[in-house]
Amino acid sequence: MEKNDRIKKLVLGMLVLCVGMVFLAGCGSVQEKDSAETEETASAGKEEHKIQIGLTVDSFVIERWIRDRDVFVATARELGADVNVQDAGADAEEQISQIEYFISKQVDVIVVIARDCGVLSDVVQKAQNAGIPVISYDRMINNANTDFYISFDNRKVGEIMAQALIDAIPQGGDIFMIQGSSSDNNVKMLKEGFDDTLEDTNLNVVYEANCDGWTAELAVGYVEEALEKYPHVKGIMCGNDDIASQVVQVLAENQLAGNVVVIGQDGDLAACQRIVEGTQYMTAFKSIEDLAREAAKYAVEIGSGREASELKGVTEKVNDGTYDIPSKVLDPIAVTRENIDEVIIDGGFHRRDEVYLNAEYN
Repeated sequence: MEKNDRIKKLVLGMLVLCVGMVFLAGCGSVQEKDSAETEETASAGKEEHKIQIGLTVDSFVIERWIRDRDVFVATARELGADVNVQDAGADAEEQISQIEYFISKQVDVIVVIARDCGVLSDVVQKAQNAGIPVISYDRMINNANTDFYISFDNRKVGEIMAQALIDAIPQGGDIFMIQGSSSDNNVKMLKEGFDDTLEDTNLNVVYEANCDGWTAELAVGYVEEALEKYPHVKGIMCGNDDIASQVVQVLAENQLAGNVVVIGQDGDLAACQRIVEGTQYMTAFKSIEDLAREAAKYAVEIGSGREASELKGVTEKVNDGTYDIPSKVLDPIAVTRENIDEVIIDGGFHRRDEVYLNAEYN
């Protein structure tokens, strides 16, 4: 009898042990499942909170904005952000609509390469009222109190443009200024540097015009008009290399290409080709890759909720006409035939075979 009781107790113990093991295994499965679900939720949450950047660009007709876009987007993605790129197609009203679209999408930060710097203040205010910071990229949005401004030292661009003309035309003479858009604050700063550097020199600005909306084709009519009045012009300052293309075309038609000193800015491939060919003297080169990378980094930080004035490297303020804006300003470089290989080619901005496409490499 006692033996049977011991057997019964042993069997009962084994049953209890088996049930316990099954229960624990079940709990383990539940815990593993809960852990997996938690990881999935955390991963999804992380994905949901990726910084969303809205980038609206004046127009991709201008070569350099394509470069800016590509480097900006690549850098932002490396930092874990998404970028929604919109092309305003050289239409200020379209750009306003794009900013309003970004507001409706509740992006974390809006970056604007302005088509018209004078008409965006209201929509910038609308974005800020919605809690979305706005960055002025390359071109300052006027009287808008944007959260941040990043560009090159545009006053210095004007200074090195003027110095290039002084160096190339030591005998002095008449020069033209075919500038960019009159509504672009950068144009104003550039002109200030240009005029101040030319002061007390023997170069005389006898003709000035603005290609409003940065429409380079307007330069054709301006140069033709200027040449009729001042046929012995010695040099022409162009607001950018796109404008310089139109100017050199008119000079060529009048058999003056290479005899008149032409300067521009941006380091466009066509301008670099003209420099080695001898029809353009200088381009004020701005490392677009550096600007775009820096802008993307700042956009991610500002989109994360940080104040621009607290960020590393933001030590300056630039006035937008009404407000002093926290700013990051990069330096331009004067590129001529003497240093084009070092700056442009060795720097990886354009390939040697592209730059010397129509000229013999020395």
